[in-house]
Amino acid sequence: MQEWPVRNIYLFVGPPGSGKGSLSQLCADKLGYIQLSVGNLCRKHIINGTAVGKEIEQAINMGQLAPDKLIVAMVLEWLGQQEAVSSLILDGFPRTMAQAELFEKMINENKQIGLLHVIRFVVSDDHLVKRLQARLVCSYTSCQAVYSMQDQAIGAKDGITCDRCGKSLIRRVDDEFHTIFERLAVYRHHENDLLGFYHKKGKTVIELNAELPLAAVFENFSRQIVKEKSSYLMGHLA
Repeated sequence: MQEWPVRNIYLFVGPPGSGKGSLSQLCADKLGYIQLSVGNLCRKHIINGTAVGKEIEQAINMGQLAPDKLIVAMVLEWLGQQEAVSSLILDGFPRTMAQAELFEKMINENKQIGLLHVIRFVVSDDHLVKRLQARLVCSYTSCQAVYSMQDQAIGAKDGITCDRCGKSLIRRVDDEFHTIFERLAVYRHHENDLLGFYHKKGKTVIELNAELPLAAVFENFSRQIVKEKSSYLMGHLA
């Protein structure tokens, strides 16, 4: 019997504050998935002052996105370090159609990278603004767990320190009110092209209602993955 591919890569596509990080953490805790937040990886490079970090910071200071080739190379390097992992989540990647095209090319050239599953987080901008204004993150660069000041289900126990590592919680500068709308505008600008790329490739885009409580989003995600697995197996048995 044809088995579900050993290596599955879930692309979490959605705007800032849509809950990609929170669902990733839950999948890691409950399902044993390994997650990469590309945003956190970029911030880590910037804080550590690496050559990659300096290039990313320069782009940000100029009001631009980090170069697509650089981001894809970072992701591929990380994937190469996870050879023994069967299920991985790429949180916030790809962000642009150019990144998707480069990544798709690499996947086609190296089938061992894994089978891609595109997961879209659907949520209104009004809901996102409220959520981002209530978001806190761990200040420790190797953790950066995400919490909420308005949702007790994903709130820190004491409200000021990380439940995982005990470091202090902070608000990201890019979660300040005056920057939120700019970030959402940048995301929406690329979203249609990105999703259109995967539709043209015949890739099923699984949509999750990200305005639901996290437990419900996780349940829907798990159910959709089981459904997709069944479809895959049936297709390869035919």
